[in-house]
Amino acid sequence: MPGIIISDTSCLILLDKLGRIELLKSLYGKITVTKTIGDEFGKDLPEFVEIENPKNKNYQKILESFLDPGEASAMALALEKEECLLIIDEFKGRRKARQLGLNYTGTLGILVVAKEKGLIDSVTEIVNEIGKTDFRISEPLINELKRKSGE
Repeated sequence: MPGIIISDTSCLILLDKLGRIELLKSLYGKITVTKTIGDEFGKDLPEFVEIENPKNKNYQKILESFLDPGEASAMALALEKEECLLIIDEFKGRRKARQLGLNYTGTLGILVVAKEKGLIDSVTEIVNEIGKTDFRISEPLINELKRKSGE
């Protein structure tokens, strides 16, 4: 398992909306976010979420030229860590994470792992709940999730 789990804001917001933010604690124990992400979350962070900011602000400034501040701060912190898993959902951010050689997943990937570990019964059920939020998932991605989770 990676040494540190860094989450972007979208994962926290979505799982909080669904009442399932504790999945992160069950899977990883603790999650690290930057102050920027904590501010974007907009309410008190759960006790298992800690704040750490990147030491090198230059990475963050460069990344902010094409990513939102939360994504840029999370990625800048991930660049400073060894054996890190970055949770990021936006396509542009995921593409940049791949280019930079970062280990990453998204909220939907977390759901597949949660099912594998017996923490949830159905990925499809949660995807249906997500459909009632402003988080968008393409039909091909939904089909891929169902395949990966054996549903």
